[in-house]
Amino acid sequence: MSGPLRPGPSGWRRAATLVLAAGWTRPVPAAPSRPLPPPEGFRLLLLQRSERQGFLPGAQVFPGGVLDAADRSADWLRLFAPHHQPPRFGLGPARTRRAAFPALPDAWPRAGDTASLPDDVAFRICAIREAFEEAGVLLLRPRGPLPAAREPGRVLEPPPGLGDWRARVRRDPQHFLRLCAHLDCTPDIWALHDWSAWLTPFSRKGGRRFETTFFLCCLREPPPVFPDLVEVVDCQWSSPSEATESFTSKEIWFAPPQFYEIRRLENFASLSDLHKFCLDHELEEVERWMPITLVTADGMMHLLPGDEMYLEDSNFLENLMSTEKKNAEIMKEGKKFHRVVIYSRHDYNIHVTVQSKHKHVYPKNYVVSKSRL
Repeated sequence: MSGPLRPGPSGWRRAATLVLAAGWTRPVPAAPSRPLPPPEGFRLLLLQRSERQGFLPGAQVFPGGVLDAADRSADWLRLFAPHHQPPRFGLGPARTRRAAFPALPDAWPRAGDTASLPDDVAFRICAIREAFEEAGVLLLRPRGPLPAAREPGRVLEPPPGLGDWRARVRRDPQHFLRLCAHLDCTPDIWALHDWSAWLTPFSRKGGRRFETTFFLCCLREPPPVFPDLVEVVDCQWSSPSEATESFTSKEIWFAPPQFYEIRRLENFASLSDLHKFCLDHELEEVERWMPITLVTADGMMHLLPGDEMYLEDSNFLENLMSTEKKNAEIMKEGKKFHRVVIYSRHDYNIHVTVQSKHKHVYPKNYVVSKSRL
């Protein structure tokens, strides 16, 4: 029963997300209500979406947004020249995109039919543009040859008239290229590392659904952040453990994919460890996951590839699985897990007993203590 994903009324859109990890040497004070979190050598930029947003209102997210035709424009070729030539501008060999379920049809709409940039370049430009629009972070580098050694990303100081430029880019993404030309810079696409890709699971007919590529970028230190106060109303730099603690204490909220990625990043003790992993992992295939939602008697589960209950069946891409059993009953019956078990808005458990096929890291099993809820 498996088959390609059918374009339908739900309207799939392509998007890019940028996970910014910055080195951190500042002391972290202990909060009155909980002990000092374990020392970690980096923090992640989290943005709080406005409650007025139609998609994930109020959630903590990484910077990101929908791919625009301007991100794939041939006009970028002149800006990257003469030091960086198409098609990949020095990014290195193209990553293999695994032909995993679901297979998107070739006729699936893409942004800009006359695009001149490959996907992995256009998506990087999209992620960098969105980080500027939402957070005022300019991940750019002066035009010129790349250094011999791969280094963490560069963030430029905010230019004069930051607000005016952001307003222009928001109205028309083509202005981002004009801003880069004005600053004599290119988007620092070389600092972005392929991390993962997620497809929005089905929740209801007509809901917004995205195929989102996640990139990770390491920065030596956190840049100043200026929320746009339209899509984004607040921001914070948090270590993965701090973010988890804030989530379980109901101070902030993550959608399951963001929570999964936060927990995955807890595998790294320092920015240098994370940066080295990204460099060493560059030739591996990119994992793209379509969670399947299982509604249970007392919550739900997001089933991921490799889980014993995951079905590569196109019927469940636009429908929910359901059972009269409770989460605990289902967990007792199984052994091969790759799932997020959801009891409530702030109670997610992660169970992973499968091994990564492409040398990525998976989160460690994570079960919330009921005494903390």
